Amino acid sequence: MSDDQEIDSINERIKQIEQEAQKIREMQNEVEKQFNSTSTASGSPAIPPTLSFEEKLAIDGRSVFVGNVDYSATPDQLEEHFRGCGAIERVTILTDKYSGHPKGFAYIQFTEVEGMQNAVALDDSLFLGRQIKVMSKRTNKPGISSTNRPPRGRGRARVIVKYVYPGARGFRGRPPRRRGFSPY
Repeated sequence: MSDDQEIDSINERIKQIEQEAQKIREMQNEVEKQFNSTSTASGSPAIPPTLSFEEKLAIDGRSVFVGNVDYSATPDQLEEHFRGCGAIERVTILTDKYSGHPKGFAYIQFTEVEGMQNAVALDDSLFLGRQIKVMSKRTNKPGISSTNRPPRGRGRARVIVKYVYPGARGFRGRPPRRRGFSPY
């Protein structure tokens, strides 16, 4: 009798779990529908289009790089600090992709070029007890590096290793070690 009761309780619990899983699937579908409807209704697709070099140059002309940002800073605090410069479109604090910790610098995009010019005037100002560095954002040009090192390439470098074994013909290395007793 006790085995039948245990089996019945296990089967009942399995039905409950399946019902909960079905509810979760329905909720996920609703969220996906809402996300898709808002992205198409706002006119922007879910995947952002790639920008041309001229468009990137125009956006970077309205953006500033902020260095030496405190690691505990939030985008809202940065926006508050630069509010007097002009209307801010976006604040981005870069983070390490593995640990998720902030890298210590940020980018601020303004709606007008005058906002960027006013923000550069805040160079060497104090933000959360640290002296920040503010400069206009540079546009990365494909294929141009700011360092003098060669490109790293992909994956590990291929190395050809030639093994030379002692005792083989033509081995001209150290003479073989003599075995014997030597006090010194």
